[in-house]
Amino acid sequence: MQPFTTLTGVAVPLLQDDINTDQITPINRNINPDWAALLFANARKRPDGSADPDFPLNKPQFGAPSILVTGRNFGCGSSREGAVWAMIATGIRCIVARSFADIYRENCLQNGLLPVELKPADCAAFEARVLAADGAAPFTVDLQAQRISGPGGPDLAFELPGADRTRLLEGLDDIGLTLKHAPEIAAFEQRMAGAQPWLQTAADSRR
Repeated sequence: MQPFTTLTGVAVPLLQDDINTDQITPINRNINPDWAALLFANARKRPDGSADPDFPLNKPQFGAPSILVTGRNFGCGSSREGAVWAMIATGIRCIVARSFADIYRENCLQNGLLPVELKPADCAAFEARVLAADGAAPFTVDLQAQRISGPGGPDLAFELPGADRTRLLEGLDDIGLTLKHAPEIAAFEQRMAGAQPWLQTAADSRR
């Protein structure tokens, strides 16, 4: 996956709580869907099917989003990984939320999308800055420094566990993280071959 170091771009305010994965990407039976078109596909429309001009992602100033700013429990509901793929397909590589559903947060990390939770004391002020900017000035998210900078106020610090930070900075999924330990794995296998040689010639019961 693509490494994440720094990101500068437009921040889109979608300040709602409990946005679930079916809202983010409605169920689609197409085996090769257009993920960008699926992002909030229902929420972006009026009941008559026309585009809702009041939905943030339909506004011209948010036509090329990089950062989504949202509320509590973002990504709740099903474990639908497409709800992350649609973000990335649209250009969004960072979500700043008051909190994330656990599975959605893990899916973000597995796909190179940075999930940021600011300190509770910073959330309202940052949301106000994003609303005031209204897409006219960019924000920068620096994962190396673990800071967000932009118009309307000081830099804001955030924290990410070391393993999650390494995964994103180096662009590693679970397999990539495992392969970082390839020499240790090979050494273990060699020790086991010497200590328990009978395991090396045991018949595979699955055949």
